[in-house]
Amino acid sequence: MGMTITEKIIAAHVGRDAVKPGDFVTARVDIALGNDITAPIAIREFAEAGIEKVWDPTRVALVPDHFTPNKDIPSAQQAKVLRDFAHAQGLTHYWEVGEMGVEHALLPEQGVVGPGDLVIGADSHTCTYGALGAFATGVGSTDLAAAMAIGKVWLRVPESMKFTFTGTRGEFFTGKDLILHTIGKIGVSGALYKAMEFTGPVIQGLPMDDRLSMCNMAIEAGAKNGIIAPDRITRRYVRGRLEREPVYYKSDARATYAATLEWDVTGLDPVVACPNLPENTRPVSELKDVRIDQVVIGSCTNGRLSDLAAAARILKGRRVAKGLRCLIFPATPTIEREALRKGYLKIFMEAGAVVSPPTCGPCLGGHMGILAEGEVALATTNRNFTGRMGHPKSQVYLANPAVAAASAVTGRITHPAEVISD
Repeated sequence: MGMTITEKIIAAHVGRDAVKPGDFVTARVDIALGNDITAPIAIREFAEAGIEKVWDPTRVALVPDHFTPNKDIPSAQQAKVLRDFAHAQGLTHYWEVGEMGVEHALLPEQGVVGPGDLVIGADSHTCTYGALGAFATGVGSTDLAAAMAIGKVWLRVPESMKFTFTGTRGEFFTGKDLILHTIGKIGVSGALYKAMEFTGPVIQGLPMDDRLSMCNMAIEAGAKNGIIAPDRITRRYVRGRLEREPVYYKSDARATYAATLEWDVTGLDPVVACPNLPENTRPVSELKDVRIDQVVIGSCTNGRLSDLAAAARILKGRRVAKGLRCLIFPATPTIEREALRKGYLKIFMEAGAVVSPPTCGPCLGGHMGILAEGEVALATTNRNFTGRMGHPKSQVYLANPAVAAASAVTGRITHPAEVISD
């Protein structure tokens, strides 16, 4: 019997020839990640356990991205805990504001994570790195503390589900739409503690930024991880970037799956997730009467350069609708500098949008764009739960960057083709 790519990576980090779904294992960790919300708890537990040094200062990554630049005294204190710990431990992977980006965009960009890795992070969207062919999953802060101390984590090997995408993507149908379409079909518990393995000709032609968006939102279907087998696109992305030698795995032809699903995406409209769950999806064309107060373009899901390029294409020579706020968050300083060089930031500002330094910002109701009672936002972020972006009586719709930019122009949820054809 064969193994899936997820099972192979776990087996390699356990030191076994094979593992099977349901096995409880203790696995070696390549990278352990924390941020300014979750890491202070881990650091406290680390100290209370009497541990003096992390197991490997090159394998612990701390990214103060959620409430930075600090919005208030408590958030400043949180960031200081990370800063002091990183300096005391001599951590290689700590980024201060000015270098810091949104963690799940920053680590792939900087070559900290790569194919074949086993990565744990005290943030649920750690599953992003599966786009590179890694096993990556979120854990609690106490598990992070243990990993920082001994470089290991305990896991139950998940069953895998295979999702095959065929057909031809439309011009504005992106990786974000593929994952929203998937979640809409199976629900927010449809892949509970499963590995979501994305395959098929559509995936093989999908750019890395779109793959990262897809795997980022695997957790929104309840998954343990999302993963895409490395191919030529992966190899090109990691070449000259990685800190370590990549290890390329793929699923065996005889691997066993808990479920296999296949969808032809030909002719599908961009997808919008309506309040208050990512599974509440509808084609964008069905929502043209929904008025919005705010558009947010950014986050660990859609703040990469290609996302900004898509938004700039729509906003160039146009204006943000009167009375609407359009907030744009480049995910890393590198992305922000490249967007400046390409003229995207100028386009955004001339359109009447606000460009933020890299930060998670309003995605989790943090800062720099919180919604008031009754307000409606369209965002390229990953969650739209009740109160996610501010007041419990506000609402959040989720969409890709082109839909978000088009909607910023019209003041209502809009198909990009409607604006482009003007």
